[in-house]
Amino acid sequence: MDLNQLLSDDRGVSPVIGVILMVAITVILAAVIGTFVLGLGGNVGNNAPSATFNYDYENFSDDNANNTITITDQGGDSLDSSTISVTIGSATANATDGTTSFGTSPDYTITSTDWNGDNIQAGDSITIQGNNTEPSDETVQVVWQSSGGSSSIISSSTTPN
Repeated sequence: MDLNQLLSDDRGVSPVIGVILMVAITVILAAVIGTFVLGLGGNVGNNAPSATFNYDYENFSDDNANNTITITDQGGDSLDSSTISVTIGSATANATDGTTSFGTSPDYTITSTDWNGDNIQAGDSITIQGNNTEPSDETVQVVWQSSGGSSSIISSSTTPN
């Protein structure tokens, strides 16, 4: 056996390197596709903003329908008003609707709001009035909707009894 021929013969090297590269490419593609199929890639950058809200309940101790809920932004991230909605129980209203109602035959109406501009910032508030209803132990939520379709409750409170 010739030692020079043994050291210079590299016919088996090329297929081994080719197989290793094919396996590496397959693993990388599988990881990338798997991430998006499982929905992990779609949530990148859709983190809910952080803000603090104060809930003021007026006339809830009376047996009248003139109860009001005022939600005031106390600080935190500036919020795009087109991504914010308010829910009371099962009723929902978009923050940019101004003086629009919660649905077609609403129990609640937005009577005044600073939330119909571009951004909701500290000090901005929205006032909601009950229409012949006195919600007791209803959950009031400020909900953020991402551009990707997911939503997060960024603040929540319960109406008094």
